[in-house]
Amino acid sequence: MQASLLALAAIALWGSLAPLGVSLGHVPPFLLTGCALLFGSLIGLVLSKGRVQQWRVPSSTLALGVYGLFGFHFLLFIALRHAPPVQANLVNYLWPLGIVLMAPLFLPGVQLHRLHVAAALLGFAGAALAIVGGRDLQGGFAWGYLPALGSAFIWASYSLLTQRVPAFPSAAIGLFGVVSGLLSLLCHALLESPVDLSPRDWALLAAMGLGPLGGAFYLWDAALKRGDARQIGVLSFLTPLLSTLALLWLRGEWPSASVVLAAALIIGAAVLGARAGK
Repeated sequence: MQASLLALAAIALWGSLAPLGVSLGHVPPFLLTGCALLFGSLIGLVLSKGRVQQWRVPSSTLALGVYGLFGFHFLLFIALRHAPPVQANLVNYLWPLGIVLMAPLFLPGVQLHRLHVAAALLGFAGAALAIVGGRDLQGGFAWGYLPALGSAFIWASYSLLTQRVPAFPSAAIGLFGVVSGLLSLLCHALLESPVDLSPRDWALLAAMGLGPLGGAFYLWDAALKRGDARQIGVLSFLTPLLSTLALLWLRGEWPSASVVLAAALIIGAAVLGARAGK
């Protein structure tokens, strides 16, 4: 139960990413990510009570953290530049399905049952419905789908592999955030045009760093350390649904029938996932 609550808290924070992203739509994505990750790393200092020795992890663990936090966002941004955003986002949200299906490959002793597979597929159907929302998806293959698929694989494999490396405190996520944030700022300097940020922009970047691009990572790590990755993966399909609902709230719109159906599918998937764990 504790693991599920921690995962749901992380998912709720990720659900706020879309409205915050809309408010910061004028900020180049690598600049946004770099600043937010650096703000989020401050949470690690608070969790470690200023004792940075908790950030001392083996180089392989640090590499895994940067692979997850930086690699995921890097490939996602490349995908969004070279593929239709809705379709790219849909491909990217294969990561919860990846967590469920790849768990036996990465975690010794973990088995996959039919209910896990059924829950994951039902959850993905709900997530797809929440993202697409009845829109007609047009256009053929775009090479940007490949980095979108890569970003999904990175987050799924990172989430599972954190259980294979030597145990580390969740406060060490702060170190992952610092290195990944600096790499993102380097990408901004090389690939994006500079912009001036207003005080409101900085406040929103701090909110993003304390929430979906910071706080959520610590909660996610704590959930995976305490729970079943397969069940947590199924719960993760709530992320695009919450994101869609947050955008509708921001626009003052009511959920459509497709969003309501998506919610029913994802909730049904979560119930199936819980039964599979018994």
